Amino acid sequence: MLMYLIREQPKGEAIRGTLTADGQPVCTTLERTGKAIPEGIYRIRVNHSPHFHRVLPLLYFVPGRSGIRIHRGTRPKHSEGCILVPPDQEEKVTRLLLDAEKSGEENYIEVRARDTYNIIDN
Repeated sequence: MLMYLIREQPKGEAIRGTLTADGQPVCTTLERTGKAIPEGIYRIRVNHSPHFHRVLPLLYFVPGRSGIRIHRGTRPKHSEGCILVPPDQEEKVTRLLLDAEKSGEENYIEVRARDTYNIIDN
């Protein structure tokens, strides 16, 4: 599965974004200005987080970082670099990725700013 995180311009401490999966909108995102991961493409696997004590998506090969997850949160201060999703959407995102893994797919997320993302209208 290919997910896209399309970021808006930062406002204060917050970077808002939109997460899509295979071209379909999934949910909004929130990141912390100054802590957000670099733009790029990252492998995702779902596994148990010892820090959060639950199963969550983990991004791999983030330059100079480790332990970057997709998890619930409502304020930029809830993140030290992770991608936050609304609390009621965390399970949905995790389930989408788990289902793809179970069907043999590899999961990736591409992180881009809106102004560098080419949207093609059909």
